[in-house]
Amino acid sequence: MTQQLRIPAVYMRGGTSKGVFFLKDDLPADTAEREKVLLRVIGSPDRYTKHTDGMGGATSSTSKIVILCKSARPDSDVDYLFGQVAIDRPQIDWSGNCGNLSTAVGPFAIEHGLVEAPSDGTATVRIWQANIQKRIISHVPMKDGAVQELGDFELDGVTFPAPR
Repeated sequence: MTQQLRIPAVYMRGGTSKGVFFLKDDLPADTAEREKVLLRVIGSPDRYTKHTDGMGGATSSTSKIVILCKSARPDSDVDYLFGQVAIDRPQIDWSGNCGNLSTAVGPFAIEHGLVEAPSDGTATVRIWQANIQKRIISHVPMKDGAVQELGDFELDGVTFPAPR
């Protein structure tokens, strides 16, 4: 890269994992160029294994990428592509899924206008997990027109409570 890029992204936690979330249309269409950008965002490869110069957390549970777009599938609202970023080598594994980050896909999709949601109650988001070719149904708590981000549910491995 010869010039600084500005690409909208959101750093989110889902379960016990964290990752950088992108809208597909905000990333380069060329796969090789997209991979270069994503590796740089995370800070991989890092010979010091710290990700000091990136958004990665230098662990497998904190060095992840999520790419979302509106789905063309009639049975799904959004398409979800997950990437596990290696810490010490320039590699993104696109073959699996992260169940923890799957829980953050619904809130991200709602907040970015990919899915309509009720003002209060529970929004249902139908997610096509492109890596494993499976559909996930997400139930997202809503309050006063926004995704409910505060709650009293405690999850082992996570310091602060959040909504279930």
